[in-house]
Amino acid sequence: MRFVHYDFELGSNDVVKVSLDKQATVRLLDAANFQRFCRGHQHHYYGRLATSSPVLLRPPHAGHWHVVVDLGGYNGTVRTSARVV
Repeated sequence: MRFVHYDFELGSNDVVKVSLDKQATVRLLDAANFQRFCRGHQHHYYGRLATSSPVLLRPPHAGHWHVVVDLGGYNGTVRTSARVV
């Protein structure tokens, strides 16, 4: 698994709830940083290594946002879902 990707149009008061069945890194990225992430370049994101579920993410401003869930280069799969709450 490389990563799981979701994209959302979010308002500044929206919250994205990400549910996971195991530990993984959860990132909230704007479009430019998502492109950098996909290319393997340095990028900035909101989020963390999630050791428990769910993870709640709030964008710093309204816009188009990408949620990425990955295992940090380790092999395996993670079951995940994301929705605006």
